[in-house]
Amino acid sequence: MSNIRHALTVKRADDFAAWYQEVISAADMAEESGVRGCMVIKPWGWGIWERIQHLLDGRIKDTGHENCYFPLFIPLSNFEREAEHVDGFAKEMAVVTHHRLIGDGAGKLVPDPEAKLEEPLIVRPTSETIFGDAMARWVQSWRDLPLKLNQWANVVRWEMRTRMFLRTSEFLWQEGHTAHDGEAEAKEHTLRMLEVYRACAEEDLAMPVIAGEKPENERFPGAVETWSIEAMMQDGKALQAGTSHYLGTNFSEAAGIKFQNQDGDQALCHTTSWGVSTRMIGGVIMTHGDDDGLRVPPTIAPWQVVILPMLRGKDDDADAQLVAYCEELHEALKGQSACGERLRVTLDTKHGKASAKRWDWVRKGAPIIIEVGGRDMENGVVSLLRRDALWADNGKPDFHSPAKADAAQAIPAMLEEIQSNLFAQAKDQRDANITRGIETLDQLGEFYSAEAQYPGWVEVQWSKPTGAALEQVVEQLKALKLTIRNVPIGAAAADGSCIFTGEPAVERIYVARAY
Repeated sequence: MSNIRHALTVKRADDFAAWYQEVISAADMAEESGVRGCMVIKPWGWGIWERIQHLLDGRIKDTGHENCYFPLFIPLSNFEREAEHVDGFAKEMAVVTHHRLIGDGAGKLVPDPEAKLEEPLIVRPTSETIFGDAMARWVQSWRDLPLKLNQWANVVRWEMRTRMFLRTSEFLWQEGHTAHDGEAEAKEHTLRMLEVYRACAEEDLAMPVIAGEKPENERFPGAVETWSIEAMMQDGKALQAGTSHYLGTNFSEAAGIKFQNQDGDQALCHTTSWGVSTRMIGGVIMTHGDDDGLRVPPTIAPWQVVILPMLRGKDDDADAQLVAYCEELHEALKGQSACGERLRVTLDTKHGKASAKRWDWVRKGAPIIIEVGGRDMENGVVSLLRRDALWADNGKPDFHSPAKADAAQAIPAMLEEIQSNLFAQAKDQRDANITRGIETLDQLGEFYSAEAQYPGWVEVQWSKPTGAALEQVVEQLKALKLTIRNVPIGAAAADGSCIFTGEPAVERIYVARAY
């Protein structure tokens, strides 16, 4: 349908990166703040984050966790106790060294030399070390275990190359931290939280993911095992959408998280940590967006249904009657439920040209947009537009005109259908862009050097090399601008040779270009 005039000026196929930025702007989700790498999240973007937060928080609490809050500033000495951990974050840490400013006599403010801190403070990049201090105080006996904590917070990692939602110097997230009395329980919990993330991504965000274990070189600094959920964006690149880490006793040993076990002996706790961030919003944009803007899955849409009376702006009886007609629909819909919750419906009575208001909501990605004009009111109908099926075959918006009462009854099922459709579309797109059967490094290079704009992921077999051999593999992939994503849970058994070493393969991995 080449005659369609899309709402965005940039198409995905022409410049995916520019398209992504235009979606954020056109959907009024966020803007630059004036501080490099930091963004202002506007109400529509924040509303999506609130929905994700609400749904994920419920899932986390269902597994027995309690929410808490820890300070933004962490003493440098906390990080220095765990050498591998601090080395992994050192280049990204923001440091506070003074607690006061003074004038320099030339109209500038500078740090007061007399106000230098005795110990530098790190602006929280992650909280394992400060949670560890608290766990060491709070855990004394096996009766105190397991200890399951979670916090919703902001963190700072000084990124060199930033992109809104995907990679920012300050971002929002949740981070969970747990302590257990043994390895088996801690490992089980690591995978349990990975499953929580998978369910949230697929059931709430309609974003299909592949869960699996990260290779040694991709582990969280200080972790024994790192697991991830990986999503494919429409440009074929991978997005790490969440991680869960089994930390063994590494952090317990550094922080002194010990307990008296049932035999009366002192033992170290086994700990875990896990987190997802506002990066998931970037994933939603790149998974579901189209050339008209964002498409928000109903489960996480701040407003699932938007009602737009086509007002003349004269504040006369005709406009009042139209608003009253729309209010009846609004009240009827508010009493309905879909996707496990009461419908979220708004009546947009702001003055403005009807078509302009419609396209504002199209770009925002509201799942269902209902326009009501005077003629609709006379006929007892509404004009309904589904965001997941925007265009008719004639190249015009695909409006349907159900009776008002019928619309109120049909919309809940329609929202659930939109949720399912978005997931199915994304899954089909992902599955169609996973390539198998590549058996050599040369073939891998040829595949990614082909003219295909969005080559997707490749599943290959490998021998799980470690140490120097793994470093060599990483360099080989780096030359192709590729990374190992994860070893998928439930993958078919290896039955060939490693494409990197030529040795017998032991498992299958995904490699891809990534964000």
